Amino acid sequence: MRDPLHVVCPRCDAVNRVPAARLSESPSCGKCHGPLFAGEPVPLSQASFDKHLGADLPLLVDFWAPWCGPCKVMAPHFAAAARELEPAVRLAKVNTDVE
Repeated sequence: MRDPLHVVCPRCDAVNRVPAARLSESPSCGKCHGPLFAGEPVPLSQASFDKHLGADLPLLVDFWAPWCGPCKVMAPHFAAAARELEPAVRLAKVNTDVE
């Protein structure tokens, strides 16, 4: 990985430069001061999807719909994966009915 890494804030979508060695130290956003990693999937819109896709972290996306039974069954497991895999991987969700 490159150093520093470009990490997109899950709250304000600001791009932050974070040294790779400091990813596990609970970095916060330089703009909104919120945590860059919360251990939960990040809900994405079309605009924020493009920003996160262009960042340096691998992006794992769950494309889901509220009416989808398998999506509902998978959701808690995807959330657990976010807790386990962050900050090495950004997990995100896209509501296909909205987008």
